[in-house]
Amino acid sequence: MNSLNIVKYIFLSLRPKQWTKNFLIFAALIFSQKLNNPNCVTETIIGFLIFCIISGSIYTLNDIVDKEKDKLHPKKSKRPIASGKLPVSYAILSFIFFSVLGVVSAFNLETNFGWVAVIYIALQILYTFNLKNVVILDIFVIAIGFVLRVVAGAEIITVEVSSWLLVCTLFLSLFLALGKRRFELLKLDKKATSHRSSLKEYNVSLLDQMITVVTSATVVAYAIYTLSPETKQHFHTENLIYTLPFVLYGVFRYLYLIYQKETGGNPEEILVTDIPLIIDILLYGLTVWYIIY
Repeated sequence: MNSLNIVKYIFLSLRPKQWTKNFLIFAALIFSQKLNNPNCVTETIIGFLIFCIISGSIYTLNDIVDKEKDKLHPKKSKRPIASGKLPVSYAILSFIFFSVLGVVSAFNLETNFGWVAVIYIALQILYTFNLKNVVILDIFVIAIGFVLRVVAGAEIITVEVSSWLLVCTLFLSLFLALGKRRFELLKLDKKATSHRSSLKEYNVSLLDQMITVVTSATVVAYAIYTLSPETKQHFHTENLIYTLPFVLYGVFRYLYLIYQKETGGNPEEILVTDIPLIIDILLYGLTVWYIIY
């Protein structure tokens, strides 16, 4: 096999398209009002790149373990490992190399960030080998992975992050994870349980009820966060509530995509391809920047 092709397929196995999830690392930088601090910005960017390496190594491991199951999936079957383009032996070496590189780099940047990275990797390994087959717990592990990204961002620049912000991240992540499970259940149909054993414990009605609960919780939690005395005192303003309409629109738009367009299988792609959602996120970011800076 051509060495350039090996490098190409190793890189693709790191799933760069899914690195958009790691932008949550910047949440602490933004909400701690450190965007005007060059050192904090630089450290956060480096931390983001490190987490891309770490999460990429986990994606590689997941593709190694799920190689046979991925062959049943219309899209995942085209991945380098599932399609046989990248030999498993090379993939294993890639996982070891990038996971070690990521952890060592994380500790070099900030000790606590390194420990968050270790916890993330340990949790994801448990998920890959067992927890993804445990109903309900599987989506919670996914959501905790998102929360750890926010915590990692805070540890990089050694700031505290609001507990309400972590709660909002948890609920929003559960929303995205449930939308993905619903998509898998509908699109894979009879092959769903062969692809992911936990899907046999779900049905569309149950997932719809769960989505209703977490969407409501997401909006309420964010509203409480913007109105809490702690938030008002921290930002010296009561105007953060005016960002709520953008959060509502984002949630409603994603619900529309799930139920009307029957998407939701790849939230990381939706967030960078759906124009109305992109505009909403940009307007939200600009509004937050204007209010707290």
